[in-house]
Amino acid sequence: TVEANGFELVTWPLVNPALDFFDHQQVMNQYYGQCAELVSEITGAHAFAFDHNLRSASGKQSQRRIEGGQEVQGPAHVVHGDYTLYSGPQRLRDLAKPPSGNDTLRSVLSEGQSLISQEMVDRALADGGRYSIINVWRNIAKEPVATHPLALCDGQSVEPEDLVVFEIHYQDRIGENYFAKHSARHQWYYYPEVTGEEPILIKQWDSAGAMARSDGARADSSDTHTPCTFSFHSAFEDPSTPPDAPQRWSIETRCIVLYD
Repeated sequence: TVEANGFELVTWPLVNPALDFFDHQQVMNQYYGQCAELVSEITGAHAFAFDHNLRSASGKQSQRRIEGGQEVQGPAHVVHGDYTLYSGPQRLRDLAKPPSGNDTLRSVLSEGQSLISQEMVDRALADGGRYSIINVWRNIAKEPVATHPLALCDGQSVEPEDLVVFEIHYQDRIGENYFAKHSARHQWYYYPEVTGEEPILIKQWDSAGAMARSDGARADSSDTHTPCTFSFHSAFEDPSTPPDAPQRWSIETRCIVLYD
């Protein structure tokens, strides 16, 4: 499950199958709410979608651009987690500020408006508070995923010494990811031939995880009564994929999740 292990495949068809994922504004206006609703139902918490990426190897190669947005990105062939002990809480704080620079939310929020309130942030960061960041990953092609499938690591199999901090310098901020040192302990899974009706939830950060609560001193497996902190993930080359298999096209939508 996304709670215990950091990922989960669910059946959740699109409300509008004709949704144009290459129209930035249409995705934000029609799809973000669906993702937030899905995450809320699975977690029992309040979810707010705030960002998304489209990925395809052929789309990256052809430099295909999303209408009103950025270029399509390629599948990420590196084992990583999207947030760290620093960047997880920092992203939460940033979402309580009016968006600036190239922030996706600028086009849907009014001048001076923020996605969440400072009071929500303070409550989530206080003792006994909790927040998480969960991605909704979905195949947007007509065919099931055959190339560059997504591999997911059970968060309970990761130790603090496996983490390597990687800085990402944006125009208006510095972010951090975790890269992974190889370990035979890591338990990897993937869902073959994922369809467009089967989104995968990927936990990017959870303040209630043992690793998060201990500032990286303890593994999530040290406390079986708490959720995992995050799941490492990566695209990979499947040797069983036929050479004429259709290209993967996918969208990942990030949601901030606030718990009562």
